[in-house]
Amino acid sequence: MTAMEAANAIENGWRRVFGDTMAYIKLPMADGGEGTFQALHDALSGHIVSLSVTGPLGEKVSAHYSLVHEAHTAIIEMAQASGLDLVAPSKRNPMQTTTFGTGEMVKHALDQGVKQIILGIGGSVTNDGGVGFLQALGARVINQNEEEIGFGGGQLERIQQIDLSTLDERLRDIKIEVACDVDNPLLGENGATKVYGPQKGATREMVDKLEAGMTKYHSILSQTLGKEISKVPGAGAAGGLGAALIACTHTSLKRGIDIVLELTQFENHVKHCDLVITGEGRIDGQTLFGKTPMGVAQLAKRYQKPVIAVAGLLGSGFEQVVESNNIDAVFSISKGPTSLEKALEHGIKDLEMWAYQLARFYQLQL
Repeated sequence: MTAMEAANAIENGWRRVFGDTMAYIKLPMADGGEGTFQALHDALSGHIVSLSVTGPLGEKVSAHYSLVHEAHTAIIEMAQASGLDLVAPSKRNPMQTTTFGTGEMVKHALDQGVKQIILGIGGSVTNDGGVGFLQALGARVINQNEEEIGFGGGQLERIQQIDLSTLDERLRDIKIEVACDVDNPLLGENGATKVYGPQKGATREMVDKLEAGMTKYHSILSQTLGKEISKVPGAGAAGGLGAALIACTHTSLKRGIDIVLELTQFENHVKHCDLVITGEGRIDGQTLFGKTPMGVAQLAKRYQKPVIAVAGLLGSGFEQVVESNNIDAVFSISKGPTSLEKALEHGIKDLEMWAYQLARFYQLQL
């Protein structure tokens, strides 16, 4: 379910106990990965823009982004054009996948006259260093025959020259805020390829080739720019798209949850509330590292507000979330062993029932 659907379910359960005697403030949240576009679209009342772009393997896919006219802002989610879910597991191959479609989405937003872009770069299936992204926006990435290189991380070793003089000039005049929840460098043991390449379908042999290509790409990019960016935190995000954004645009990389909290004015709302309810699909030890519930809770605790988190499933290490002293209690909406299909089918009803039970308990404290 989307963040807003979850918020509506919680409100419906709560209203069964308290009706209109309480005020309910629903702020869709996300942390930069899949769902960020929808959450911010719902929160900021944007307008959906649909377009056909180049998918990860060069095919055409339908993508959407949100245009907030009053703020001259586009909210773009990389996963719409270059995401893991667009490629079947058996076909995932970062030697071939490209970020070209993400660049096309940005170009389309520029055509609408935006002054700011919020770009979520979680959930990518690419490892091309953002080369496809740059090509879609006019840059020329050339091989030894002075021809444009093709798509995919496997092409990076063929780069001989990067010409940024043809890059879309409008990029100089806009602000791009990148929702990024990893701080990996571009190269090395903690870099884009070695950490995330296998998740995107890379074999051990592919990882070595991709790392060699990324190293060559970085060398030529650094020569072109006159600065070294491989060790900049976040340069390795989204298969190296972070490096391209840092190098060639007015970009700031931030935790995705921090961007969403700021745009939804969460802090102004939380000052006056009595209880904060947050959650995600699975709460486990990873929740501590910049995920939505932790970001919400950390800000709420500045004002000593009680925070309850709910999830479809509590995984390994969920106890650490409570022990962090930011979240006061965590719950699962699961009613017992079930298939994933049935859990998804009944998720909204189960969440509403959980909220109803929580509200009944809360009533006892009043």
